[in-house]
Amino acid sequence: DVQLVESGGGSVQAGGSLRLSCAASEYTTGTYCFGWFRQAPAKKREGIGYIGKDGSTITYEDSVKGRFTISQDTSKKTLYLQMNSLKPDDTAMYYCAAERCCDWWCLLDPSYRSQGTQVTVS
Repeated sequence: DVQLVESGGGSVQAGGSLRLSCAASEYTTGTYCFGWFRQAPAKKREGIGYIGKDGSTITYEDSVKGRFTISQDTSKKTLYLQMNSLKPDDTAMYYCAAERCCDWWCLLDPSYRSQGTQVTVS
């Protein structure tokens, strides 16, 4: 099993930035895809992006392209989500995820996910 522990998040004004971190108990890019998704109250779960098994190909959801950046530090077994130019619509619980398959369907219903952290943009 993969344990994912997330940190970061909080409240920020529109236009501001936040960075989320996700420490994994196991970080084998050849085995798992790692990514992020979010869920706001009364809204569908939404994928943000993921890093492919090659460890370098990153796929983003259209609404965050150019504003959010996913990165990783494999030596620290940590995944990051840098969020810039935040908007009130970005308000949600944010989760990191790990899954053996690599597509949006897998990301939205992953085998492993973090406890989640709240991001509030006002």
